[in-house]
Amino acid sequence: MKRWLAMLALAIAAGASNAAEPAAVTASPTATAGAAQGSGAAPRVESVDILKQNQAERSRDQPGNNAPVWRKVVAGETHYSSLPYPESGVLIQPKAQYPGQAVPTTAGEAWRRFRNGPMIGIGGWLILGVIAILAAMYFGKGPVKVHAPPTGRKIQRFTPLERFAHWTTAITFVLLAVSGLCMMFGKFVLMPVIGHALFGYLTYALKTIHNFVGPLFTVSIIVTFIIFVKDNFPIAADIKWLAKLGGMLGKGHAPAGRFNAGEKLWFWGGVTLLGLAASASGFVLDKLIPNLEYTRFLMQGANLLHVSATVLMMAFALGHIYLGTIGMQGAYKAMREGYVDDAWAREHHDIWYQQVAEGKIPRVRAPEHDGEPLPPPTPKTV
Repeated sequence: MKRWLAMLALAIAAGASNAAEPAAVTASPTATAGAAQGSGAAPRVESVDILKQNQAERSRDQPGNNAPVWRKVVAGETHYSSLPYPESGVLIQPKAQYPGQAVPTTAGEAWRRFRNGPMIGIGGWLILGVIAILAAMYFGKGPVKVHAPPTGRKIQRFTPLERFAHWTTAITFVLLAVSGLCMMFGKFVLMPVIGHALFGYLTYALKTIHNFVGPLFTVSIIVTFIIFVKDNFPIAADIKWLAKLGGMLGKGHAPAGRFNAGEKLWFWGGVTLLGLAASASGFVLDKLIPNLEYTRFLMQGANLLHVSATVLMMAFALGHIYLGTIGMQGAYKAMREGYVDDAWAREHHDIWYQQVAEGKIPRVRAPEHDGEPLPPPTPKTV
């Protein structure tokens, strides 16, 4: 600092004595002082770059303090980069003031805080809340049972192709859900228990499975949509089913076709809408869409959409899995074997069963009942 003050004083003195002479040469402090001593004339400093001098002293006195450089970086300025990627010349996203933030922060940091904070928190509590509701239903009311005794006559509910499409979608979804939950909540739940190293290996393996199973899941939901869409269009009886929540509210039977209103909501909202949203955003995150400019904003938006869609889909799927396994008697066997008893079909899907009994829909019986005469039509349930 003393040297800098001496140089500034010499510069002022030289400028005062040579006011009429334009500055033409920029000399270093050492060279100027040496020339002044050798010639005996008054030393002159034609130009002094104060900012450069400050940066030079900053680098000398405070090694590693690159505050001016980082001010330019966080400002979002574009500089040269040889990498052939969008925004490769912008090292860090510029600062931005977001709602609820007292201090402006970079866009990437704001996205990270929102994803790891409110989004993961809300998603985790939503999944836990659905599990708690299903547990209360099971231990409070128990599974939905068939009240009529079995008739011994079986009717085909799902063809082999339908069961193959369903189980492909179900298995791929479970793999994606387990791996996704581990990547989203694992660092808070698993890593403190199994350690960083094992959690790192596990997450890497699950991420690889997630990326390769994702496209297969997308194909399976498209095939599932094509196969089942004809039986999932709304009918008037769906309003009555929703009003009674499938028989959980009020008295009397909740009428249903081949699929009830709850299954139709799962088909259109869970499998189709949320499934395609999760698939499309997953393709963006895996960079599988050609000729798409993968900017930071696009990848952050795709991540938020992917997390939102998959968490909601998992919440829906928990209810579907519950009713398809332990929540409804005979439902899992129907999808595993493809056949249901006439009593089960008449009680849970009476409209569909009536159409089969009247011959409007071909009745395909179980192999063990081939050759037996068809049962008489059953009166329609009121």
